[in-house]
Amino acid sequence: MPDTKRQAVHLPSDRDPSGRDLGQEELENLERAIRSGQLNCTGGRETEAFEAAFAARMGTAQAIACASGTAAVHAALAALRLEPGDEVITTAITDMGAIMPIIYEGALPVFADVDTEDLNITAESIRQQLSERSRAVIVTHLFGMPCDMAAIREVAQENELVVIEDCAQAFLAESSGKLVGSHGQIASYSFQQGKHMTTGEGGMLTCDDAELTQRMRRFVNKGWAYGEAQPDHREPGLNYRITELQSAVGLAQLAKLDSVVDRREARAVQLCSLLADLAGLSLPRPRTGDRHSYWRFAIQVDPGLIPGGAEKLGAAVQAAGVHCMPRYIKKPAFDCQVFAGPDRHPLIEASHRGGQFTPAKKADYPGIYRGLEQVLLLPWNEHYLDEHVEHLAKVIRRAHGSLQL
Repeated sequence: MPDTKRQAVHLPSDRDPSGRDLGQEELENLERAIRSGQLNCTGGRETEAFEAAFAARMGTAQAIACASGTAAVHAALAALRLEPGDEVITTAITDMGAIMPIIYEGALPVFADVDTEDLNITAESIRQQLSERSRAVIVTHLFGMPCDMAAIREVAQENELVVIEDCAQAFLAESSGKLVGSHGQIASYSFQQGKHMTTGEGGMLTCDDAELTQRMRRFVNKGWAYGEAQPDHREPGLNYRITELQSAVGLAQLAKLDSVVDRREARAVQLCSLLADLAGLSLPRPRTGDRHSYWRFAIQVDPGLIPGGAEKLGAAVQAAGVHCMPRYIKKPAFDCQVFAGPDRHPLIEASHRGGQFTPAKKADYPGIYRGLEQVLLLPWNEHYLDEHVEHLAKVIRRAHGSLQL
């Protein structure tokens, strides 16, 4: 019998050199940084140049490099000077690193439901979670699909909410013709290994507000005001600094970012065309005026038309040798032990409405549960060629056909 698990075509992967744009440019920048003898960003020039180039590309006044995407979110929240018990509205379908900083700042995460098609929070789901204690909203552009920022900004402005855009999965995506990250007061980015551009680990913040920018810059530098006439530790901060080596790599990666996103987008359009006629599949297409940057290729699978839904279709795709992820994450953040278990964080014990913490009810989050049950995440990469996209289409079509009623 033939080995059904043998993959006829090797798909480039961001886990190895086959799927990363790492090359001579990064090596030359690293050599320059090493020969400088200064690998700490407080005395070097690579990080300063990286920040300036990143701000210019994103069209913002300032950029602050830091150690990770988590550090970026934490610095953004710290800059808001939240009071204990303040509420930050966010999504439960995200990396825990984008949620834990809320708790560490003494605030309470309030989870909004999501749209079942793209798994992003919406203006209406944010509105449903508002209270007199709401201070900010973290908007995560999941998988590279932008949230509807015009509607979200309207809600935020009506209710005096600070908008933090989490762009870790959505470099150069656009909402209503504007880059994500330019709609809110602060934007955060991640340069972790699997992102559109990488420094292994690392993060960035962008902001147009001078005071918020200074607070964030001090926060990632242990509260020390580098560059000020009379610096002092006037407020808390952590060592969330990036290194000169990471910034040197980041400079080279940033120069390639437009090409990376363009290639991902072109191949995604190609795969959408090849799968367009398959019943029961909802393909990741952006709204008119938006741009999807395709961190991953997310398909919604209708179990009413495809028996077993995303789980069965994913299993069939995996059996053909293509790694994929039904559900994306095992469960929503609020179902994890840190929120729902016996050892949950003491700050979680106080409900955001007052009284005892109550675990989330499934009925309150139909979009989250249905969205996770139906999503199938395919790997995606800027190094895909025609043969890779055609192979993916062939595998999905065969899997789809094997499950038809």
